[in-house]
Amino acid sequence: MLASFAPVVASDTRILILGSLPGTASLAIRQYYGHPRNAFWRLVGDVIGADLYAMDYDARLATLLQHRIGLWDVIAQARRIGSLDSEIRDHSGNDLLTLIARLPALETIAFNGGTAGKIGIKALGTKAQDYRVVVLPSSSPAHAALGYEDKRARWLDALR
Repeated sequence: MLASFAPVVASDTRILILGSLPGTASLAIRQYYGHPRNAFWRLVGDVIGADLYAMDYDARLATLLQHRIGLWDVIAQARRIGSLDSEIRDHSGNDLLTLIARLPALETIAFNGGTAGKIGIKALGTKAQDYRVVVLPSSSPAHAALGYEDKRARWLDALR
């Protein structure tokens, strides 16, 4: 079984970005979005106006928190061969409702990709109506249907 990481949030988190489950490269180095071709750090950096990609991991997380952005995953544990969301099996979800109840400043819940959105919106149930909920195009290199500039435009529009 593969397991997600702990949430990265603060009491003043305004935007919560939820992925599905870390890929093999991320799990190997114990870092959110650790695959060098995953565009997550570039995309969020463009949203907040910071070069997150050039920072070390701890500085990236600190910068997100300074900008009131939190991270977590919708899946707590699952079986998966490789890193593709389509290969996720036997998953159990993270307790999103308990987490968001601890975030009084939360306004936006953004899902990084369709799988995260599908699982996460279902887990939120009627609480989803209390927030601005957006499903972003996946930052994964496997989601090549959109180029970087198209993804960037959609992330900027949704998270600014």
